[in-house]
Amino acid sequence: MKKIAYLSIAIGTLGLLAGCQSNEKQDDQSQNQSNTQTSQTQAMKDNHSSTTASSVAGKSVEGDLRVSVEEAIKTYQATYPDSDITSLELDTSFGAYYYKIEGVNDTTEFEIRVDGVTKKVEKEREEQLDRDEQNGVKRREDKIDIQNLLSIEKAAEIAVQQVGGGTATDWDLDKDLGITFWEVTVENNQQETTVKMNAQTGEILETEVDD
Repeated sequence: MKKIAYLSIAIGTLGLLAGCQSNEKQDDQSQNQSNTQTSQTQAMKDNHSSTTASSVAGKSVEGDLRVSVEEAIKTYQATYPDSDITSLELDTSFGAYYYKIEGVNDTTEFEIRVDGVTKKVEKEREEQLDRDEQNGVKRREDKIDIQNLLSIEKAAEIAVQQVGGGTATDWDLDKDLGITFWEVTVENNQQETTVKMNAQTGEILETEVDD
């Protein structure tokens, strides 16, 4: 009788151990399935976020623009090294991007055109300054701040967000009251809006809807 009792206890103990191992395996499988589902869900979210960001960027700027504003400025500086930039414009006339950059030294005013795809330079104008503009007068008054500029894409994104949708078509970099600013034109539902922002910080300075 004692042997039978001991045998029953041993069998029961083995059964409990087997049950615990089975439960542990099930728990591990459930945890692995949960981790896999979490990873898949996160991947889907990341992919969705990336797609959304690409869509926003695509709406902000259209067309084939390969030359950044920084590269356009360096191209101007290589062409006229001893001068300061007084204005910059990115235009989309005739379906192609090009930069028009104006600058000045102590005696002469310059203007070049830089292709937005090939970076090809065309000298548009070299004009002698008036006597009262020489010797650094116009240079000091009109020189814009080209340090830490917002990119074309970022300026477009801010302008489109301010308007509530649309596509940026033109960019002008200029100075007023000592502040260098981007003025971005946005087309939305056949209406043009001009958004003026601080060229370094992106702070909105003015928004004007064309009649």
